[in-house]
Amino acid sequence: MTRDTFTRLSSALLLAALLGACSALPDKPVRATLYDFGPLLEAAAPARLTGAPIALADVEAAGALDGSSILYRLGYADDHQLRPYANSRWSATPPQLMRQRLRQQLGRERAVLDLVDTAALARSGGASPRVLHIDLEEFSQLFETAASSFGVVRIRATLMDNTAGGEVLVAQRAFTARRPAPTADASGGVRALAQASDAVADELAQWLNAQR
Repeated sequence: MTRDTFTRLSSALLLAALLGACSALPDKPVRATLYDFGPLLEAAAPARLTGAPIALADVEAAGALDGSSILYRLGYADDHQLRPYANSRWSATPPQLMRQRLRQQLGRERAVLDLVDTAALARSGGASPRVLHIDLEEFSQLFETAASSFGVVRIRATLMDNTAGGEVLVAQRAFTARRPAPTADASGGVRALAQASDAVADELAQWLNAQR
């Protein structure tokens, strides 16, 4: 074997080894797509806020609903199992997104305060507003078939009077909304869940207006 032949053979073997090493490297991780509820369409601002101020507590949820996964159920297979989409996430947890939406919706008719604001009012001798507690009980995309699904949102609202002796129950009610998903994927589920959340917020606002 001549020197030139040996050199060419060595170069070929080195190149093959490098290519093999490159092919063994792990694939670059796929960055998850982040979603939220999108912008809330602005309604005409009223001349004045007609509803009584209210304090909105943090929205509570348990288990998987308190994470950032976008969840779905296969109603035609096992609707008791919550499944997460692999490469899609909420930008915040569903309870945080729901509280933000409720604050926006309810704020069209009344002042919406945080609990820390009510404590400041009490220390200054002001009247304490009622407190609204929300439990998020269902927040998932339900597939009836492989190609047909809808978003399901269910909350339980508890309205309390904030008295010197503690909170006193005023009223409690559950609200549920279902909206069809335009596509059978995470993006379609997000849109359906956002619309269902808006529907629940509208019903909740009407219920609060009826409380005396």
